[in-house]
Amino acid sequence: MIVVTGGAGFIGSNIVAALNDVGRMDVVVCDTLGSEGKWQNLRKRVVQDIVPPHELIAWLGQRDDIEAIIHMGANSSTLAQDGDEVMENNFRFSLALLDWCTARGVKLIYASSAATYGDGTQGFNDDLSLAHLQTLRPLNLYGWSKHLFDQVVATRLESGQTLPPLCIGLKFFNVFGPNEHHKGPMMSLASKYFDKIKSGETIDLFRSHRPDYKDGEQLRDFVYVADITSIILWLLDQPQGVALYNLGSGQARSFLDLVGAIFDTLGLEHRIRFIDMPEAMRPRYQYFTEADDTRLRAAGYNKPGTKLEDAIEHFVRNHLDTSDPYR
Repeated sequence: MIVVTGGAGFIGSNIVAALNDVGRMDVVVCDTLGSEGKWQNLRKRVVQDIVPPHELIAWLGQRDDIEAIIHMGANSSTLAQDGDEVMENNFRFSLALLDWCTARGVKLIYASSAATYGDGTQGFNDDLSLAHLQTLRPLNLYGWSKHLFDQVVATRLESGQTLPPLCIGLKFFNVFGPNEHHKGPMMSLASKYFDKIKSGETIDLFRSHRPDYKDGEQLRDFVYVADITSIILWLLDQPQGVALYNLGSGQARSFLDLVGAIFDTLGLEHRIRFIDMPEAMRPRYQYFTEADDTRLRAAGYNKPGTKLEDAIEHFVRNHLDTSDPYR
């Protein structure tokens, strides 16, 4: 049995789909479905149970049939302001799962975040050492909650405390793909811009306010969710290990590249204009993110990532531009 927390969400539901696709039907989802239509992310899937997060620890109880917990559940809004709520749902719930997996020798794969890197001035090194982690300064509550948990894992590792046989944190960069509709304003730009582009609207991108970047050429590491699920399936086959891994494409691309790929897939003329970035955003705005996947590759994962243009074409043709966009 494999438990996927956040399994009705964006990345979580894609993990459930990937597990089903390789014949794993012994999947339990831990999530709240709410009223945003998250259930549709799972309507093509086979799952054995859907457990609310507040019931999960009791549900796990003394079960001896759990092979792994893939922990994607969290309040992932970078705009979250309620510190107590974020600590309870993102940090303390993760601690409870870490303790349960440790006590029973169950594999734990959990979502960290590239938000732990803050403004990027310290680079994007996924070193798990406590000395390195203490140099990072997340800029928002969400990133800090993930950073705290990474530090707990590092502390236990360096002090010789027992950890799950496989304990892997994943630092996601700019993930996009199907099953994002419930996220509203937190959707990826690819999902957010598609309808506007198809309807002929002009797309607004921020002007650059730095001389070393042209307008629209601010860079992000955009990664297709299918590449994420491929890595997670590979990790499940690993018998042991404790690490943090960056999960991105490994190649920074511009916002112009991303939007242009949607226009090109639809065969439409590029309609883009540049607008000023709000002044309040400018001091903390990131002009460059790029995942360094050296550690992941050194660990043995060798499948190449999907080129941005190919990923956008697949996403548009198989999901966004269809009557049924869900995976």
